[in-house]
Amino acid sequence: MIRFAVVGDIGSGKSFISNLFNYPVFNADLEVADIYKKNKSCFLKIKKKIPNHFSSFPIKKEELIGSIMADKDNLKKISSIVHPIVRKKLNVFLKKNKNKKLVVLDIPLYFENKLNKKNDIIIFIDAEKKQILKQLKKRKNFNLSLINQFKSLQYPLKYKKKKSDFIIKNDYKIRTAKNNIKKILKKVK
Repeated sequence: MIRFAVVGDIGSGKSFISNLFNYPVFNADLEVADIYKKNKSCFLKIKKKIPNHFSSFPIKKEELIGSIMADKDNLKKISSIVHPIVRKKLNVFLKKNKNKKLVVLDIPLYFENKLNKKNDIIIFIDAEKKQILKQLKKRKNFNLSLINQFKSLQYPLKYKKKKSDFIIKNDYKIRTAKNNIKKILKKVK
């Protein structure tokens, strides 16, 4: 099985590109959202570590944002609880898709959480800062200081770019993205 890991800046279009591969995608952001909605044990652990910010299960996005904005250490506390659960879900995904020719890993903290394997093919999604900001502003809970908190957990983009096997310049157009993916698949196969 070939593992493609898609990395890049927040809002650069990692999920947009990942979904165009037409192979199974593990989207860590969607998994985290699912954990907040369905995993009561996770909620109880977070509530125990950060008691003043969470009222009831399921975890509400506003409470999550409030806790992170109140104290930047809360993001690290939450991550220390959520990331091991995401890792387990990733392992289930990989087992389930072990007979597939290729899988795509859309994991924002791929390097930071030491998920990279020796033979992974890393694709860096490069996008213009103006375009990224435009994309981020479309999000329902757009909050620049919150985004900067998340960025503080991440390795520098230069590092990720240097570690990548391929770079896709994302112009947020499906045709361009598909052509880039086609070129990469041709080189890899």
